[in-house]
Amino acid sequence: MMPIILLAAGSSSRMRGRDKLREEVGGTPLLRRQASIARQVSDHVIVALPPHPHPRYDLVADLDITALEIPDAAEGMGASIRTAVATLPADATHVMVLLADMPEISEHHLRAIQNSVATHPDALIWRGATQDGKPGHPIVFDASLFAQLTRLTGDSGGQAVVKSAGNRVHLVPLKGQTARLDLDTPEAWAAWRAGQTPI
Repeated sequence: MMPIILLAAGSSSRMRGRDKLREEVGGTPLLRRQASIARQVSDHVIVALPPHPHPRYDLVADLDITALEIPDAAEGMGASIRTAVATLPADATHVMVLLADMPEISEHHLRAIQNSVATHPDALIWRGATQDGKPGHPIVFDASLFAQLTRLTGDSGGQAVVKSAGNRVHLVPLKGQTARLDLDTPEAWAAWRAGQTPI
């Protein structure tokens, strides 16, 4: 089985008081949208969230997901990944790590990366890439890498683990810049919305 870890414990520090994961995409708060998409692809979705109390919990409270509190979320993505991976069921053969702040990621994209695990079985890591081949997100890790993921620290995410896999990383091109598009500032949100057709 392939659980999905949705990383949503960051502080939105560059949004100047707004929470980027509460920004609406197609009329739905981004965090709720991402969790719902993940749930369509996997029966086991873990949403890594900041320490209680936090309004993000309300966005996913009625969804069939596991809301996981990350007490040391301020440390960075490493804390979220290691804490979430440590909770994975014993029969998990892979895990997909998905950033919550990528508004153009769709169910179709997650399935494309998920399906690449079967079509490229010699890889240890499968990850989204831009249409011109730059590596991005989401990322799927083989179970043989879980121990390394539980030792992550800091805010570099799983990059050290990706590097350790050498040439056993398979890239899955997604449309345009989807695999690397995240929105961290009010200006970025405004610019992105200005370029969007209504959903």
